[in-house]
Amino acid sequence: MSANPASSHHNASIPGRKQRPWYSRVNWVAVVAAIFVLLLILRVIQVQLDLAAAGKSYPPAYWAFQLSNGLVLGGVYALIALGYTLVYGILLMINFAHGEIVMFGAYAGFFVLAACDATGFTKSNQIATLLLVFGAGMLVSMLMGVGLERIAYRPLRAAPRLVPLITAIGASVFLQETSRLIFGAPIRVYNKPALLQGALTLPGNVAVPLTGVFIIVASIIMMVVLYWLVQRTRTGRAMRAVATNKEAAALMGISVDRIIVITFAIGSILAGAAGVMLGFHNSQINSTMGFFPGIKAFTAAVLGGIGNIPGAMLGGFILGLAEALGPSLLGIPSQYKDVIAFTLLVLVLIFRPQGILGEQLGIEKA
Repeated sequence: MSANPASSHHNASIPGRKQRPWYSRVNWVAVVAAIFVLLLILRVIQVQLDLAAAGKSYPPAYWAFQLSNGLVLGGVYALIALGYTLVYGILLMINFAHGEIVMFGAYAGFFVLAACDATGFTKSNQIATLLLVFGAGMLVSMLMGVGLERIAYRPLRAAPRLVPLITAIGASVFLQETSRLIFGAPIRVYNKPALLQGALTLPGNVAVPLTGVFIIVASIIMMVVLYWLVQRTRTGRAMRAVATNKEAAALMGISVDRIIVITFAIGSILAGAAGVMLGFHNSQINSTMGFFPGIKAFTAAVLGGIGNIPGAMLGGFILGLAEALGPSLLGIPSQYKDVIAFTLLVLVLIFRPQGILGEQLGIEKA
């Protein structure tokens, strides 16, 4: 046991061997990240002290409301981000047309809701109306996602990775313009059923809109079901096998094409639900509504770790909370919330490109 220190001492004292200077052994990326975080904390403290000195501090009810708003946005972003991370885990490609899948789901839900309102079905059957609206949105989005994979992506599966990426961007623009031609440019208004109107009053006189409560609960339930599906079912095991090694999975009798279609279908179903949630949350939709939520959900997927399902969930909620709380904490106008989201993306790509939880393309099974 005593030979190792002596050997190390002997090696360190070998003539001609140069020791690395101290500055070459420092992780400068971590140092810069720590300095940035410290400056950010100091900025938050300064802003809050200035507001307190001026007697303009935000009350606790305000922070509670913004927290609930951040959870709502985070739930929607997480659902959309799961579509990105599922597809990337299987095909190693970014489906930038995923935001438009969200938009078509929102439109499908809108037309079903409008039909239920026109016939009076909504007043007497509110729960059934919600189920129909969400069902229509998820069904249309699933069909759009599966069709997109079959028409645009499957023929390019053996092409260089840049080709499907460019195709996805082109598909995004195509779907946006197609929706503009079909549905028109005017903004469509989502009429909330009476079941989702009003607010839930929490201790401290904090009023949380019932729409927000519904979105938070529904999004968490869907995430739990997806995690159970991927981890505990035969289909989930097949998805993880294909993500790990397509050739080996095919040799084991797994239909790779079928699993890829199922992956697109699941991701698109979640996107359709997110589209309907955005319609209820924002009370309006249009042909470009899916672009920014789609880009932000991609940011959330990268933030948590692209290809990592729990990472996508975590990244979505972190991004939603950062958007809701960031402007007030930093003392900047709320219009700059998009700047906060994309600044997070840049910082993650610089300091931790693998994401918070790291990439997880597949799990080796014994």
